[in-house]
Amino acid sequence: MNDGEILSTGRALAKRYAIENPKSFRLQSCDPDGTDGLTGLKKGDAKELLEDGVRMLAQQQDMLYAQDHWSILLIFQAMDAAGKDGVIKHVMSGINPQGCEVHSFKAPSTEELDHDYLWRSTRRLPPRGTIGIFNRSYYEEVLVVRVHREILTHQKIPPSLLEKDIFESRYVDIRNMEEYLSRNGTVIRKFFLNVSKAEQRKRFLDRIDTPEKHWKFSATDVKERQHWDQYMDSYEEMIRHTSTPNSPWHVIPADNKWFTRIAVAGIIIDTLASLGLHYPKVDEGRLAQLKEARESLMEEGS
Repeated sequence: MNDGEILSTGRALAKRYAIENPKSFRLQSCDPDGTDGLTGLKKGDAKELLEDGVRMLAQQQDMLYAQDHWSILLIFQAMDAAGKDGVIKHVMSGINPQGCEVHSFKAPSTEELDHDYLWRSTRRLPPRGTIGIFNRSYYEEVLVVRVHREILTHQKIPPSLLEKDIFESRYVDIRNMEEYLSRNGTVIRKFFLNVSKAEQRKRFLDRIDTPEKHWKFSATDVKERQHWDQYMDSYEEMIRHTSTPNSPWHVIPADNKWFTRIAVAGIIIDTLASLGLHYPKVDEGRLAQLKEARESLMEEGS
């Protein structure tokens, strides 16, 4: 697939899976098993298509790094076993490590609990010229904390501030922060990997039955599965309240890993292409310096 076709594919995927009308969004209308974002695409074509996408992504990232104006923040949220780690591994496989950082956010530390809930993630925001990846993020504060509200009692928040609509307030905080980042050159793209409950069960069983995958399994995962409906409600509310034109959510079907990876890669490629990236142009003074340096090196001989 040539570069024009890759760009066209990425644009189609971004349009298909971006939540453009969040107020009317319903998660139940999204098919976790869907592959309709690319008409006629089959699993057998996926490897070659992903390789083409990774190649183009590496080219774009090189220009992003050289230009040093924009930063990219990619946020991944999903239920356990939806494939976040695999997407990050495969899609970002060709990226220069100097220009990309991945941060996984788990239960907050004692130090982190001594700060506001956005502190630990804002410390990890990507600098200009780089791509930052959040494997889970500050959105856990309106997901797992919403499902398990008792967590709030451990966050050292003054009791008088634990209002009934605290999550509504957090949606506002998050929207404002992301708007601020967008105005300062951080491009945000958010991905919810939408795995079905049946597929999650299948993947859990595979982890249990395969010795090499035992390390991936946690008994906590099964306990959280008991709150599936509450999590789906929380994800729906999160997307409805925080998907904006500058930092949209993309709800990606996650039952077919090959398709999930292609979809995410295409959307990232489309995002980078929209920035008009190019290598820095050299002025006359700089060209003169290069010429002088070349002449000096040539005089040294071989």
